[in-house]
Amino acid sequence: MSDARVIYLSGPMKGYPESNYPLFRQVAADLRADGHRVYNPAEFPHRGPHETFPLRQAFASYCSFICLEADTIVLLPGWEKSKGVSAEKALAENCGLEVIEWSSKSQSGAEPSPGASS
Repeated sequence: MSDARVIYLSGPMKGYPESNYPLFRQVAADLRADGHRVYNPAEFPHRGPHETFPLRQAFASYCSFICLEADTIVLLPGWEKSKGVSAEKALAENCGLEVIEWSSKSQSGAEPSPGASS
């Protein structure tokens, strides 16, 4: 990815320590440092216990960004086992977004490898 992109960051959360937020934050920071605009669902505003998370509002926000603003979706490792990521990926594909799988090499600050696109 050489030109600045508008990216939706998608990855598994359920069952991961800290809901996988540390990886979401690191990848978002790396992409932003490269000049991309990133929607990171781990940054969805919510203060309070997990049980009160406004899931429907969050999904509406995620879907709206994918459909109306993003040109790329970046999938974090483990996405294949996540129903939520599979749904976001299907939506992104139907909206014509480029789909890129984030590789472990990418986590060092390098950009996702072009061969990882699907």
